[in-house]
Amino acid sequence: MDHPTVNTYRLLATLLCAGALASCDKNAVQVLPTGPLLDSRIKFFHFAVGAPNVNFYADSIKMTAVVPPATGLAYGGAGNGGAYSTIAAGPYTLTGRISSGADINRPIATIDTTIATGRFYSFYTSGLYNAVGKIADGFVLEDVYPGHPDYGTALVRFVHTIGNAAPLTLYAANTVTNDTLTVSGGAVAYKNGTVFTAVPAGVYNLFARYTDSTTNTITRDAVSFVAGHVYTIGARGNITVTSTTAATRPMLDNTANR
Repeated sequence: MDHPTVNTYRLLATLLCAGALASCDKNAVQVLPTGPLLDSRIKFFHFAVGAPNVNFYADSIKMTAVVPPATGLAYGGAGNGGAYSTIAAGPYTLTGRISSGADINRPIATIDTTIATGRFYSFYTSGLYNAVGKIADGFVLEDVYPGHPDYGTALVRFVHTIGNAAPLTLYAANTVTNDTLTVSGGAVAYKNGTVFTAVPAGVYNLFARYTDSTTNTITRDAVSFVAGHVYTIGARGNITVTSTTAATRPMLDNTANR
């Protein structure tokens, strides 16, 4: 669920003041609020393998876990339940900061970026956490939705956040017809994502492969894509882990954007 920020409170205060003045004099000139409109959106993913729990910030504004108890977001999680948070347009320093302990509020990933008006974004911590340097990778992608959604299909994109993996291509095999789609359109390098691709509604087995390989590097079965909905499939984990149960194994995360 979107949460209010400092700018939201300023906007509400301005509106309340304007209303109070107008009630005193029916001929009073109403002053419209001049603060930035919060019509842009951003969501947060903590995909840095081995990293401690974090909270996400835009400059000094806390964007996730804003209501106590603020235990922070664990590895593999999406901030605010995967929902977008409102944010005003402008330049920001986005950070994922350690949420507790001796290193509380220490940034492990920092990205300087500019949020455009009316746009949607996703910020990822990624790669393998360096416990000595207490640092991880991070990147921001713009979530570009088609202007005219097709409610007869689902929209799916692929994001690569595995720091020690080569470029990957994502495929989806329909469990009923066995038709196989190349969802990513080709190989996707680390810290990159594809456009949203129309996929017929259905249940799919997903698999990611290296370029020109016939071996599945990462798999996930029985993923449902519902018509009219939008999904991001994120490759995360440590590509060298071979265990089928370890939390750090390479896997395909499925998050609904809309």
